[in-house]
Amino acid sequence: MSAPARPPERGAKQSPERAQPANRARDNILGRVRQALGKTGPDPTAREAALAHIATHPIGPRPALPADLRQRFLENAAKLESSVDQLARREEIPRAVARYLTGIGVPPRASGWPEFADLPWGEAGVEVAIRPTQGQDPVGLTSVFCAIAETGTVVVLAGPEAPTGTLLLPDTHIAVVDGSRIVASMEDAFVLIRKERGSLPRAVNMVSGPSRTGDIEQTIVLGAHGPFRVHLLIVG
Repeated sequence: MSAPARPPERGAKQSPERAQPANRARDNILGRVRQALGKTGPDPTAREAALAHIATHPIGPRPALPADLRQRFLENAAKLESSVDQLARREEIPRAVARYLTGIGVPPRASGWPEFADLPWGEAGVEVAIRPTQGQDPVGLTSVFCAIAETGTVVVLAGPEAPTGTLLLPDTHIAVVDGSRIVASMEDAFVLIRKERGSLPRAVNMVSGPSRTGDIEQTIVLGAHGPFRVHLLIVG
């Protein structure tokens, strides 16, 4: 009797047979749906009709928000137990990261997205590996697509240069927020995604503070299914 196959080690590269394009499974599912409906391929007319419906569909009632969306976002992020630091310039990010990690006693090591490779991490004494997290990184550094004032949420889109594991696996998630990209509501966030990206990416992650659960005796526990800490750096 042969021994069972061992699962691949964390961080190991997949074989070409398993490393299929991310959208192939989705395309197969949609292909079967089209076949069941008697369609042979994408229908441009139906797509245009759907987009027109989305564009003209009235938005339901929403709570009134103040003109200062940044302040409302700061207030709601604090309620979610996200910590916040406000920076004037992007070049301040490395020292802000070093200051935060020193303050909470976490080693100054992180995995980060490629967009941060040009920053002077060595001068700040922070070691940032520009790669997807391998599961042992104490800190994950990402940007966000936008932030939502109504809920204190940040919106992170998955993509080839934006691996989702970087914001989910490390115990500490540091997210860089462009201060000019704070929208009022979730509806506005999806409008912005469609306007700038044309279609939804493979995954839209909405992070509302540290991971938490209250399943056991209704006691809130942080870090149950993701990071213990979420630290937001608002730039500009």
